[in-house]
Amino acid sequence: MNTEKGFRGSYWIETAPGGEPALPPSSDLAVEVAVIGGGVAGLSTAWKLARRGHEVAVLEADRIAAGVTGHTTAELTALHTLVYDHLRRTRGREGARLYADSQSAAIRRAAEIAADLGIECEWEGAAACTYAEDAERVARLRAGAEAAREAGLPAEFVTDTELPYPVAGAVRVTGQAQFHPVKYLRALTDELRRRGGTVYEGTRVTGLTEGEPCVLATDTGTSVRAREVVVATHYPVFDRALLFTRLSPRRELVVAGTLDADRAPRDMYITPEHNTRSVRSAPYADGKRLLIVTGEHFTPGAPGIADVEERFDRLTAWALSHFPGLTPTHRWATQDNDSTDSVPLVGPLHPGSHHTYVATGFGGWGVSGGIMAGLLIADLVEGREVGWAGLYDPRRLGSVVREGVSFLKHQAHVAKHFVGDRLPPVAAPAPEDLALGDGAVLRVGGHRCAVHRDDSGQLHAVSARCTHLGCLVAFNRAEQAWECPCHGSRFALDGRILQGPAVRPLKRREVRAAWNGQPCSTWTEPLSTPIICTWSPGGRRSAGPGTGC
Repeated sequence: MNTEKGFRGSYWIETAPGGEPALPPSSDLAVEVAVIGGGVAGLSTAWKLARRGHEVAVLEADRIAAGVTGHTTAELTALHTLVYDHLRRTRGREGARLYADSQSAAIRRAAEIAADLGIECEWEGAAACTYAEDAERVARLRAGAEAAREAGLPAEFVTDTELPYPVAGAVRVTGQAQFHPVKYLRALTDELRRRGGTVYEGTRVTGLTEGEPCVLATDTGTSVRAREVVVATHYPVFDRALLFTRLSPRRELVVAGTLDADRAPRDMYITPEHNTRSVRSAPYADGKRLLIVTGEHFTPGAPGIADVEERFDRLTAWALSHFPGLTPTHRWATQDNDSTDSVPLVGPLHPGSHHTYVATGFGGWGVSGGIMAGLLIADLVEGREVGWAGLYDPRRLGSVVREGVSFLKHQAHVAKHFVGDRLPPVAAPAPEDLALGDGAVLRVGGHRCAVHRDDSGQLHAVSARCTHLGCLVAFNRAEQAWECPCHGSRFALDGRILQGPAVRPLKRREVRAAWNGQPCSTWTEPLSTPIICTWSPGGRRSAGPGTGC
């Protein structure tokens, strides 16, 4: 995250130091259950299985809870905006009831774990509210309240809230919760280890061979044999189930700051208006609470991501205008995957799988969804029947019919990039057009390269094709990252993976150039035709032989 404006990153990660990282495995492993991913879904699954006596290993590519879970707003609720009205139309009243039951079970389970283990995770009971300021949305809110109540939630339609600005109406559900997600998961990880489970950080799984046992390959060169495998990587890193055709990545921004405690809302609020606005507060110090405002969602890597800084500014301006006295201190971004039928995909990885499971598609509600997934998958591993397994089953029949327009829209978006990214660019910018701190996809020596100029003027280049399925990446200046618009993979400036489904980094490309006559940078893994360019801040340029500059 670019912090040039003085903002700090994720408050959750900042205030829950992780200590020394758990080392990758030093040799090949053999365990009963291997869980890929150390976020809320993976750790919830691993902890429950370890508690039942299973030998479990968690393999995390980065640090525990440092990915999506460490950047969430940590609202633990079964009220997922107006999903119940949608579900009773697409899945019937029973489907809506099962959804409410399963999400509510996740909240109860998290509360029990926090209490039983004595986890200091700033747990607070709260109500969840979906609201609108526009009176034309009131009819939908009333229908949403009715559907949620019919599904078994204590839902009501209200017109008064504690927000410091008027609303036309809101759906309100009591008995929900909010907490510090990283403190909760790190305590869960400690308890997992006490029960004999193992955790490996800095261990990216790059391959899966299904069988008895299944075999996982890792980027450290070691392999893991496991009777059962759980893929809890947020976006599945294995495509054999073609789940990527039913998932749409969505990035969302977060701004947080301190506010006098008596002026901060204690319940949780969300509205689809203004390109989504979600508001809640967390305990702070010195008579303050931390106000957390989320919104400005967009597709990572899509046209227009260059305006992410403007989106941050809009979100900050909205927060300041609606909550006078707010002092912004933090900002970060999170990423979610929306399933095309609005229901998460949790269960067997594909129709032929007997020992592999997946948890994905939580649509912005990954805390309750991830805990629910842990309950469900642990029971499936043990062959237990679960009443709501069919609702979430990734193999569910008729889903494409139910997904309808959303499915086709997502496929058209991806197809546009697959085709368009392979056509010659209409006009590619030249290296001298890159401002300090900026980046763009340029044609260099006959290749598409993702080129970034750092604040000292040096150029850095990597392959511009995502290693997942080959779409062209785009530059997110605000977060200083390369992002894929097709399936949401994200890469650091040097090509390292920040977020899957990609499991291989972008290859570095050779760019020899000069800024004001001074050498800039030289990467290994050269192009077949390296370039040598010289330019000045004034835009004058000369090129070496055969460079195509």
